[in-house]
Amino acid sequence: MPASTTATASAPAATLDTRIQDLKSEVIRLNRDLLVLEEELLFPANTQVAVFVSMDVGKLFELESVQIKLNDQVIATHLYTPREVQALHRGGVQRLHVGNLRAGEHQLVALFTGRGPHERDYKRGATLKFDKGTEARYIELRIRDEKAKLQPEFEVKVWQ
Repeated sequence: MPASTTATASAPAATLDTRIQDLKSEVIRLNRDLLVLEEELLFPANTQVAVFVSMDVGKLFELESVQIKLNDQVIATHLYTPREVQALHRGGVQRLHVGNLRAGEHQLVALFTGRGPHERDYKRGATLKFDKGTEARYIELRIRDEKAKLQPEFEVKVWQ
């Protein structure tokens, strides 16, 4: 086969590959936009509540699971893999729950299980009573080492 025929055949194939890659990129962008719109429709800002988990160092506590109750109703549970715990140690933050919540007084209870100091099973809870207004609420469950007490500390913080 002459060289000119091969070059001519590969040019349309290269153009087709470029068009396919452009279409894939466009589909990914549209999918991302669609997910953002879906979240805005399902969880409007005036009723949205989101709960996140973060961990600082974590030498005194090996996280195994978290359970979250909102107004005495379980809304989320998660069992952690070693890779997920490593990601939290490196500064990662996990979104554990996003939902809708009416305005008013609410109580959030987080139950943490894992291994504490001296390799003993450890179960602790943290409670937060908060007022949900018309704006979105972002709540962080933070696990950090309390070196003075040689115990892990569990904080619940509402972001404004």
